[in-house]
This record gives sequence, C-alpha cells and structure tokens, in this order.
Amino acid sequence: MRTTLNLEDALLRRAKEEAARAGRTLTSIVEDALRERLGRKASAPRKRRPPLPVSDRAPGVQPGIDLDHTANLLDALEPPIAPA
Repeated sequence: MRTTLNLEDALLRRAKEEAARAGRTLTSIVEDALRERLGRKASAPRKRRPPLPVSDRAPGVQPGIDLDHTANLLDALEPPIAPA
C-alpha cells in the first residue's frame, strides 16, 4: 500500500543511511521498525496495579458526621484556623 509520511529530516537521513549500508530499501527499514515497535507493545506484559489499601476501621461514618449536610461535612474535613 502506498502512503505518505512526514518524518523529521534527521530521522529520514538516518533511515536512508541505514538502508544504504544494509543494501535494503527505505520501505523495508520503515516496515521492520514498525513491526518491531508494534510487536513489542503487543507482547509487553501488563503492569500489575498495586493493591488498594484496606482500612481496618469499622464501616460507617465517623460520629457527628451527617452526609445529608455537606456544609457540616466540609467543616469537619477542614483543619481549624489558628487564632492570629
């Protein structure tokens, strides 16, 4: 399939030099590079997510917190302001 790519000048120059040195076409160099990159990504193992921390506290809301009154909840979450 024919396509057009916009490559950095220095990258294209290096690819052409590699093709000439190896006695290959620029197309074959680009194809190999794409195959390598795409194959590496597909076969790379997925990173394991770290386990989520588990609280040992009893379930529920802290005493004095009413989730139906968000203003009180915000007051409980903010540290008290020290007098000046």
